[in-house]
Amino acid sequence: MAATLKGLRYSKEHEWVKVEGDKVRIGISDFAQEELGDIVFVELPEVGDTITADEPFGSVESVKTVSELYAPISGTVVEVNGELDDNPEYVNESPYEKAWMVVIEPDDASEVENLMTAEQYEEMVNEE
Repeated sequence: MAATLKGLRYSKEHEWVKVEGDKVRIGISDFAQEELGDIVFVELPEVGDTITADEPFGSVESVKTVSELYAPISGTVVEVNGELDDNPEYVNESPYEKAWMVVIEPDDASEVENLMTAEQYEEMVNEE
């Protein structure tokens, strides 16, 4: 079974969110990377870009398909994981540590509360 990490919040589109002070780190879940297969390319926004909750902010390309990344909350990108340009396989190897996608300054930090807990997310993926 795919791993989830306690303390993270999850979206129904399989992104995870980690609150770090006044910033939020975003990536895709272990379940999502397992479903996608071997990741060969990651397209991310640039620092300074604005992302909007439930809207695409980038994409992940695997040997099987291209999948949009959907913003779990709205905010301004303050950091992008440039390591993924040369090492897209990190998404498969380490979805929660090495393969975070972006760090944002949220427009409204309370949006995180609308996301699923690890337990709720596990229930959702177990039903799929």
